[in-house]
Amino acid sequence: MPREEEPSNNERAFILEAFQQDIRLDGRGLESYRNINLSFGDDHGVADVQLGKTRVLARISASLTAPFADRKFDGIFTITTELSPMASPAFEVGRQTETETILSRLLEVALRRSSALSTESLCLLAGSKVWSLTATCHILSHDGNLLDSCCIAVLAALQHYRIPDTTVRGEEVLVHSVEERNPVPLAMLHHPLCVTMALFEGGDKVVVDATLREQQCCEGEVVVTANKHGEICQIAKLGGVPSDALVLLHCVDIAVAKAKELDTVIATALERDATKRDVGGLMAELSAENAR
Repeated sequence: MPREEEPSNNERAFILEAFQQDIRLDGRGLESYRNINLSFGDDHGVADVQLGKTRVLARISASLTAPFADRKFDGIFTITTELSPMASPAFEVGRQTETETILSRLLEVALRRSSALSTESLCLLAGSKVWSLTATCHILSHDGNLLDSCCIAVLAALQHYRIPDTTVRGEEVLVHSVEERNPVPLAMLHHPLCVTMALFEGGDKVVVDATLREQQCCEGEVVVTANKHGEICQIAKLGGVPSDALVLLHCVDIAVAKAKELDTVIATALERDATKRDVGGLMAELSAENAR
């Protein structure tokens, strides 16, 4: 099985010595993210996130299906990840790595189990017809912090996606085309965002948005999922050195602040895309909101 290229002893020592002086190789502060470039495709529900040299493409798709027998009033929402050799030589097609397993589980807890999306709104006919939504994350380039990149991409894609409008007549469900009716946004309950922090020097140094080299040199990682309201959805300690409770509380404080910043980045990108699609100000004319 292929392995990732590991840093040499000299490279590792150089990175660790730089952290002792609160210096990172790319010049960032310890609690700073790399530049985030978020863009959307021509179709609704396609988000492209570039976090430094890490790049993730998320795509949302929907289809009609029958609900689960024990969840007759809920639609279905699933998240899948695809790590190909194009992103890193350590990834193989058709063979799930430990990285992909951890990534899928953390995304599942952060976005699906935290009820970021209202699955009840996806129900059309109880026990018969519901929307099945699938968010697929394609890892295009891997330079560390895949979890945060995937979380931003999926959350942005969900907010950007428009699901076809429907009409229910008895037991029949009529799905309207784009020409007949405008698709409608998804019902999002809140916007949880993952913030991954690498630990150094026994937890005394907390580093946000570690690159691949920094992740390979760290002593452990802490993932905190929070929304802009300061609500904590998940705390995960991914092995490594034992951490003091005060270190975890410090990580939570950092994550809450960073979640607000990331939410603003997504909102700004969505507004920019909406403005680009609103040719001639047509949406303002069609808006039902009055000026009173």
